[in-house]
Amino acid sequence: MTDTWIPVESTPADSAESAAVPQERRIVTAVPGPRSQELQSRRTAVVSAGVSSVLPVYIERAHGAVLEDVDGNRFLDFGAGIGVTTVGHTPARVVDAAAAQSRDVLHTLFTITPYEEYVRVAELLAAHTPGDFAKKSVLVNSGAEAVENGVKIARKHTGRRAVAVLDHAYHGRTNLTMAMNYKAMPYGTGFGPFAGDVYHAPSSYPYRDGLTGAEAAARTIAYLDKVVGASDLACLVVEPIQGEGGFMVYADGYLPALQEWCTVNGVVMIADEIQSGMARTGAYYASEHFGWVPDLVLTAKGIAAGFPLAAVTGRAEIMDASHPGGLGGTFGGNPVACAAAIAVFETIEEEGLLAEARRIEASLTAGLERLREKYDIIGDIRGRGAMIAIELVESGSAGTTKTPNASAVSAIVAYAAQQGVLFLSAGTWGNVLRFLPSLQMTDALIEDALGVLDDAFASLA
Repeated sequence: MTDTWIPVESTPADSAESAAVPQERRIVTAVPGPRSQELQSRRTAVVSAGVSSVLPVYIERAHGAVLEDVDGNRFLDFGAGIGVTTVGHTPARVVDAAAAQSRDVLHTLFTITPYEEYVRVAELLAAHTPGDFAKKSVLVNSGAEAVENGVKIARKHTGRRAVAVLDHAYHGRTNLTMAMNYKAMPYGTGFGPFAGDVYHAPSSYPYRDGLTGAEAAARTIAYLDKVVGASDLACLVVEPIQGEGGFMVYADGYLPALQEWCTVNGVVMIADEIQSGMARTGAYYASEHFGWVPDLVLTAKGIAAGFPLAAVTGRAEIMDASHPGGLGGTFGGNPVACAAAIAVFETIEEEGLLAEARRIEASLTAGLERLREKYDIIGDIRGRGAMIAIELVESGSAGTTKTPNASAVSAIVAYAAQQGVLFLSAGTWGNVLRFLPSLQMTDALIEDALGVLDDAFASLA
């Protein structure tokens, strides 16, 4: 049994909860430990094998930027539930708001008897999504459901059928969204047939294609014009920073150029901000970094800090294209989830979390640049705010062939987990290591994690 205790303290706002889960990493058993192994055995008997886990440690408590498992091991969380716990695990305002709402109303269904919390979330989304025009929203349960509804609304508004997405994109696990994903495995393999009228256009990938934003946009537009045809295209759905694709940041000018073409041709351009929205990148929505004002914005993940909630928000005339009763669902905009979302917006403002995201970007990228000087397999560092990634290539290929190095990413993720740091992989070729911490991640904890990452790179030799 190991006994590694690294007391790197942070000072989160909620002292009562932080006392329950100290903000430090600590490994006191093997990873996974005996209780996690027991739970894993129980799991294999009753949970579908299709539901896999990156790390089979079973979490008992969490707060701020730290997870504690059933064996007492503590992990620095650089995954945040894939961008869900952006404001931190168990934030006091969110916990209190959800508890209070759960004592009042758990459910009525907004399309039968409405309630104020749904309306307030829509007001906050109208105020914080890009654009100063009149906006309206529909609230749903998940990111994939938001994508489905965004496409449905765009089709109703335009009277057109086709949907376009970009190479390396990820949009979900429903039938339509599986058709919209770039990578088949593991999301779509064997699950077809898929929805039709979905087209995959070439994207902007500055590290690999070397194109300017204008050049990449011209290539994308040529595909949309010639292969799809603007007159048949209902919408173009784009992640402003691609998530599963490897935190891709497009070349400057790319997104505004696509929006201009969409506007001229009557195509609805949709920002899939499911992973990149809600303050994660140092702005409420990543679109803002690129001067892009989309027609519709999709929000999920971080909006309610772990409660299931998602939204489609956009130009009022587009959102009102649906006939009454055409949008909605049993649990969409649940009052408890809405109360949590309102508290998330309040937390972002009252704790200055946009600035915290920018602090994390500065601290993390500086440390990663130091590592790039030591390890030539780090080919690229990219992202915004608390959404940063490094692309790993075979040694010596960073400036030439840029051969993807997925095995190095897998080895680093496994090594770090044993030391109490949770990292995630990404990228079309599995060769991207992504950093997606909560905005409660302190500089001291980042430096601690970077030390583990340094050791992980050294271990590859």
